[in-house]
Amino acid sequence: MSWPDPLHRPYPRAVHTGADGEVSAWLRRDGAPPDVTYPSGGTCEYLATGDRTRGRFGLYRWTFGEAETGPEPHFHRSISEQFYVLSGEVRLFDGRDWLTAGVGDFLYVPEGGVHAFRGSGGASMLLVFAPGGPREDYFETLARGAPTDPVERALFMARHDTYWV
Repeated sequence: MSWPDPLHRPYPRAVHTGADGEVSAWLRRDGAPPDVTYPSGGTCEYLATGDRTRGRFGLYRWTFGEAETGPEPHFHRSISEQFYVLSGEVRLFDGRDWLTAGVGDFLYVPEGGVHAFRGSGGASMLLVFAPGGPREDYFETLARGAPTDPVERALFMARHDTYWV
């Protein structure tokens, strides 16, 4: 058998090297208030930030307001993005077409993959970024109102690895 066999690939290198396990888990309870509320009524909850996961991933619950909102098609150079629909319907752009995704549907977008999303009516989804970049400032700044000066806006988007197409 040749190595590496994609069905039997090795685990990543050990991060924890102690002889015993450690008490290091943490719990974020359901019902905690959202971390960001947008003027549209949509919210973002920080379930696991890159800081909390040592940069491995970021996990966020996104809930749309009543009116349809979402970003235009864009891509990220350094992070992948995943979408998992929890409730309602969300329109996801996969770089070719807008697809209607329902509960349980999942979309993976690798680094450089063009994507976008739209939702309304309280639909919700999980967003996962890997590795876990500092997305919180991006979400919070958009809630307050992103820079409107074209140069400042371009610098803000580049700082947050977001490139419009």
